[in-house]
Amino acid sequence: MEKRRVVITGLGTVNPLGNTVAESWNAVKEGKCGIAPITHFDTTGCKVTLAGEVKNFDPAVCIEKRELRKMARFTQFAVVAAQEAVTDSGLDLEVTDLSRFGTIISSGIGGLPTIEEEHTKGEQKGFDKVSPYFVPMSIGNMAAGQVAIRFGLKGMCSCPTTACAGGTNAIGDAFHRIRDGYEDLMICGGTESCISPLGVGGFTSMKALSTAADPERASIPFDAERSGFVMGEGCGVLILEELSHAKARGAKIYAEMVGYASNCDAYHFTAPAPGGAGGAACMKLALADGDVAPEQVDYINAHGTSTHLNDSCETAAIKTVFGEHAYKLAVSSTKSMTGHLLGGAGGVEGVFTAMALHDGFLPATINLKVPDPELDLDYIPNHGRAVQAEYAMSDSLGFGGHNACIVMRRWEG
Repeated sequence: MEKRRVVITGLGTVNPLGNTVAESWNAVKEGKCGIAPITHFDTTGCKVTLAGEVKNFDPAVCIEKRELRKMARFTQFAVVAAQEAVTDSGLDLEVTDLSRFGTIISSGIGGLPTIEEEHTKGEQKGFDKVSPYFVPMSIGNMAAGQVAIRFGLKGMCSCPTTACAGGTNAIGDAFHRIRDGYEDLMICGGTESCISPLGVGGFTSMKALSTAADPERASIPFDAERSGFVMGEGCGVLILEELSHAKARGAKIYAEMVGYASNCDAYHFTAPAPGGAGGAACMKLALADGDVAPEQVDYINAHGTSTHLNDSCETAAIKTVFGEHAYKLAVSSTKSMTGHLLGGAGGVEGVFTAMALHDGFLPATINLKVPDPELDLDYIPNHGRAVQAEYAMSDSLGFGGHNACIVMRRWEG
């Protein structure tokens, strides 16, 4: 079967740096930090008090109030980001074959805050009194479902629930769906909102989160003083389109999707395989899928969570795959600015990777102050760079041993 070419023609995001792509990307270029004290709940007595919350979010500008009552926050993020992406793409849905337009949007945990709220209500008033919208609001696939419903998209509609790899799985799976001829258009990415007492408490209990009180010393990927990730929330979505379909309507193109792979460590339910072996294998598979040589890659948007194991294993994986070229390419973690969006991370990082290629700018790993002698790659410390990369990779690694990797190429027009 002939493999069709796939390009990115629309972007949308809601994240701790901004509620649009333009606002977020300007913040990335300025190296701003979106991490601040938690406001979603009272953190008195809690070990963790910081998160990457979405700020000044008003879904009513996009979603009717009667519909908002039926959507958990993670779904609201997805609908708003999807609306931006569709508008950005310039698609006229009136003349688009919507049976050939699909939706793949990941969420790792779904409506966890809604579950907490309704459980409390049930204990107080009886469980027969919980909201009739409780189940359809909470289930993780509903962001994808509501986006498809909003735009009438009748192609494949799915929700990869692969923890922190989910957003990248969604983009990659959508890429393959178009490349292999099943759809002509896909809206894809990831969304998450679980900055809640149980969500933060659960990760705190397993000692995964940073307990730092200073936002500038909390999410510090590749820094010797890193001590855990910072919870973030938000959504990132991309419109992928078959090349000739995009050209026929004169679409603007951000970048070309060229490679994708997903595999499993099959090692441990939270820890990565020693030396990042699974992640390395996944990167190799993604490069092979796109027929890209390792030395062609200029930039990697790393998973870079700010945990000791992730950052050391991911660095080892990059060295395994790229050899000496590992010291020539640039690597950064935008989680230093946004925190870790779990199932939404790959979506937002996919948006940032596409913008890096389109805009000729490589994001920094901000607040990287104390070098770790074991981590000796170019992590773009503190200040981004105006550099035109030709090929870029985005990696995501999730609990359960899930690995996902996508490769993009600069669009030359």
